[in-house]
Amino acid sequence: MMEKNAKIYVAGHRGMVGSAIVRELERQGYTNIITRTHAELDLTRQAQVEAFFAAEKPEYVFLAAAKVGGIVANQSALADFMYDNMMLEMNVIHAAWKNGCKKLEFLGSSCIYPRLAPQPMPESCLLTSALEPTNEAYALAKISGLKYCEYLNRQYGTDYISLMPTNLYGPNDNYHPTHSHVLPALIRRFHEAKEAGLTSVTCWGDGSPLREFLYVDDLANLCVFLMNNYSGNETVNAGTGKEVTIKELTEIVAKVVGYEGEILWDTSKPNGTPRKLLDVSKAEALGWKYKTELEDGVRLSYQDFLNNPMRAER
Repeated sequence: MMEKNAKIYVAGHRGMVGSAIVRELERQGYTNIITRTHAELDLTRQAQVEAFFAAEKPEYVFLAAAKVGGIVANQSALADFMYDNMMLEMNVIHAAWKNGCKKLEFLGSSCIYPRLAPQPMPESCLLTSALEPTNEAYALAKISGLKYCEYLNRQYGTDYISLMPTNLYGPNDNYHPTHSHVLPALIRRFHEAKEAGLTSVTCWGDGSPLREFLYVDDLANLCVFLMNNYSGNETVNAGTGKEVTIKELTEIVAKVVGYEGEILWDTSKPNGTPRKLLDVSKAEALGWKYKTELEDGVRLSYQDFLNNPMRAER
């Protein structure tokens, strides 16, 4: 168990996941949380990361920093996604090990699993067949981070764990028109359509892919829970165990936003992976379960979007 006054470093604290972890740690009474902005510490630069860890000696690390984006961003910047994510995660994990970090938690993504993995996807299906091509570079980087944690455990007896979240959403999300994930992109699109009085909104694909969504504050609760209650080389899936079609998702978002126009589909655009449902039985067996249902979470997310208009510009 992490002591309440233990020195805890949250990498990526300005992002959606990192900021949620900081909120959860503070909610649970942890008092010695350290953070650095990108301007203060570039995690892709090994010398900077090693100097930071040598000076601060954090006892626990939540590695939530990452270069992330939706289908468009992943397809247009394959090399950038691989390089930035590989560099930052290897630098942080290696420096944590060199400086005696008691425990590290690495956050990945459900896109690490094969494109046609069994559904729901168990942790054991990792590396059993080909990845989804549209986010292969990101997935390979995340698999490398997960495996490096496992190999350090095996070779040096560290206690480094990883968890793989499903699609996340919530406060501090990225609502950029081309670089965001599907749910925040839909929130922005339907909001702007409502404001402009548009009679229709066109969405990518045919609406058939199935997706699972986890509210980010629920993920943060699981992150702290696992840091205190789990050790092992195998990753832990983080999700709800429930899925909706993209068509159903658009209808939920339109309802929450208050958009009443027609929803059209551009079938010339890619659907992405046909189905991505995580097997969450491992987390549930450890004693954890999500709390926030999808429509309630979308409502909270939309309120956050309205309260923070500058986020739509990122």
